[in-house]
Amino acid sequence: MIKVVGVRFRSAGKIYYFAPGKQEGMMEVGTHVIVETARGVEYGTVLIAPKDVGEESVIQPLKPVIRIATPEDDKTEERNKEREKEAYRICQEKIAKHELEMKLVEAEYTFDNNKLLFYFTADGRIDFRELVKDLAAVFRTRIELRQIGVRDETKILGGIGICGRELCCKSYLAEFAPVSIKMAKEQNLSLNPTKISGVCGRLMCCLKNEEETYEYLNSRLPNVNDTVTTFDGLKGRVQSVNVLRQQVKVLIEIDDEKEIREYKVEQLKFKPRRRKENMKLSPEEMKELSALEDKGGKSKLDDTK
Repeated sequence: MIKVVGVRFRSAGKIYYFAPGKQEGMMEVGTHVIVETARGVEYGTVLIAPKDVGEESVIQPLKPVIRIATPEDDKTEERNKEREKEAYRICQEKIAKHELEMKLVEAEYTFDNNKLLFYFTADGRIDFRELVKDLAAVFRTRIELRQIGVRDETKILGGIGICGRELCCKSYLAEFAPVSIKMAKEQNLSLNPTKISGVCGRLMCCLKNEEETYEYLNSRLPNVNDTVTTFDGLKGRVQSVNVLRQQVKVLIEIDDEKEIREYKVEQLKFKPRRRKENMKLSPEEMKELSALEDKGGKSKLDDTK
């Protein structure tokens, strides 16, 4: 077992493990600390108090916590945030000067001012070598431009989702999970791109939240148009299903008359089948929906700490 402390560097960002050292007794959740990372000295917040974890959970070598942040460190971090606003403005001017097709999202200083990072989005590859030279001449520090995706951009900028709450990626989602059209189909959602895509233009991350529940509930239901036998010995054809209530509407024929009755799934007998793909779309619509899918993976905002 190895003693570690979990530190986060940005809101809803990934939590990294560090060696707490001799100060572990003073590190509580919410404590600000100064740590050594791959990109320099950084200012972070303790999210996981010192604890023992298995060696397989830790990437060696484990970097140490340098110290608990002092009031002077807190002021330095505040000054860096103010300097980032000015750096953002200057970079915007330089981008316009070089007429580059890129959208600047954020400027970020490392705590020791050893590096200045600019995050941007663009449709393709950008030749920003001249831009970097100009920025280095102005700021006289190491400059790094990092191209990020639309989901990372939304995570930085934040916003309100169609649910009326703060976006999941901004408020608590540390890592992006793969999201696919299959999840929307499994939940019987409208396959209208405007209704199942988030602020970033990709499929909503929250589709992942209830995927397992819907898969289980759907596995217990018959398909529409399946033939079923009711608990009172009648046979009929499934007209519709209510997934959450686990109820099925069945079209039954009695004495040459047809009527629709509603049953609980426990009151029906049917042959379990692989669920049908309830979707008839043109190739153009399929292409548009596929473009919304996101395979997840490592966020461009994360460095190897």
